[in-house]
Amino acid sequence: MAVKARLTIGAAAVCAAMLTIAGALAAQANDPIVGTWTLNSAKSTYKPGPAPKSATVVVEPAGKGIKVAVDAVNADGTPMKWGYTTMRDGKDVPVTGNPAYDTAATTMTTPSEGTTVYKKGGKTVATSKMSIAADGKTLTINSSGTDPKGQAMNNVIVMNKK
Repeated sequence: MAVKARLTIGAAAVCAAMLTIAGALAAQANDPIVGTWTLNSAKSTYKPGPAPKSATVVVEPAGKGIKVAVDAVNADGTPMKWGYTTMRDGKDVPVTGNPAYDTAATTMTTPSEGTTVYKKGGKTVATSKMSIAADGKTLTINSSGTDPKGQAMNNVIVMNKK
């Protein structure tokens, strides 16, 4: 169970990063976060690891907020689908499908930068800061916190827009 939780956190970190991005941006058609993002494993680092085999994040407008849907494959080949919908107002919203997080609270600092705080049982377990490159094609997420095994986690996740 501990191994599975550790593997889940890799995919969770990717998703967290994507959720941070999604949560930090306005939900308009010209919003830089709206679209489909894929993990660039070669440019990403996962400490302690292991990295997921793949991850795709789809961000869609949802009223005045955004809906984030993550479809990932953990390092052991286990699929994981999770997501949430946020108004990007810093308030906790439910996260479904991810055993590492119960809630996410996203704030927007600029149209291309934001922060998401992930909690489990009311306790902060990860914080993800995201930034979209000026050309709108690369998303970088710096995610830190504690994995389900209690180990310090420090991931740099790079995603490319499709």
